[in-house]
Amino acid sequence: MKFTAQQIAGLLQGTIEGDANVAVSNLSRIEEGAPGTLSFLSNPLYTPYLYTTNASIVIVRKDLVLTGSVTSTLIRVESPENSFAQLLEMYNQVKLKKAEISPKGHIAESAKVGANLYLGEFAVIGDNVTIGDNVKIYPQAYIGDNSVIGDNTVIYSGVRIYSDTKIGANCILHSGAVLGSDGFRFALGNDHKKVPQIGNVVIEDDVEIGANTTIDRATLGSTILRKGVKLDNLVHIAHNVEVGERTYMAASVIIAGSTKIGKNCLIAGQVGIVGHIEIADNTILSAQCGISKSITTPGQIFLGSPALEHTKFKKAFVHFKNLESIVRRITKLEANQK
Repeated sequence: MKFTAQQIAGLLQGTIEGDANVAVSNLSRIEEGAPGTLSFLSNPLYTPYLYTTNASIVIVRKDLVLTGSVTSTLIRVESPENSFAQLLEMYNQVKLKKAEISPKGHIAESAKVGANLYLGEFAVIGDNVTIGDNVKIYPQAYIGDNSVIGDNTVIYSGVRIYSDTKIGANCILHSGAVLGSDGFRFALGNDHKKVPQIGNVVIEDDVEIGANTTIDRATLGSTILRKGVKLDNLVHIAHNVEVGERTYMAASVIIAGSTKIGKNCLIAGQVGIVGHIEIADNTILSAQCGISKSITTPGQIFLGSPALEHTKFKKAFVHFKNLESIVRRITKLEANQK
């Protein structure tokens, strides 16, 4: 499928500089641009590539001042990054447009499915499941009994959704994600008896869950991811955790049971958070932070393990770097006192 610069500019409400009729059928990075492709320039570090790229069309800032000749047709917009993301989303919708139900898939007789369902080979929809409109369930995915899937949600191959899970609209679940597995809880008596996990998992609208991420069902009640939460690959959310709206977590984050994470938090890779604590709104946890107690003041930044507020950490780190020389000085002072 081909689009002209004129059509793309119309979609993005941009202005054209060059050939309005030039057409593209693919996307490219600006440094790898080839004829027939569309690219964009957002990061100033890549500006030199604008004068050497072979991309047919490049999306640029409205106020970009050229310092040399450009062979590409330019489309000037307010935000090249946002405009390119808009095009990528449209491209993905066309690319992933599916609405057939494979005869090799299974839908329980008691399940209710909406319009335009895509169900891939060997995907299974269990008893009393409710599926919204325009849902895509890729091959070998499993939807457990009594679960609910909202409109426009995409469930990729190999996702496992245990019974009673509730998933909102416009969610994306990547391959290998497991929702509703048992929380890790045992009675610490002589027999270490397993505590049954009879709660569920609730995922609100516009949530994205990365590949091989696991979200445990609650012991009682619900493990909850609020609207707009984004989880990277290999994240683990334990039983009865609640994650606030629009909080983002990078890969390998681990959150222990019954902890509550606030809104708009940014949690970097390999952060570990103990159970039964609270993290305030707008908190930033840098990579490999170890959080052992509640954070009650919103908007703070933490570093290290055990984690310290970032200004305290930086002061402490200065002393840590000089620890060897401090020890030598102390040793020398002690020796002179003898």
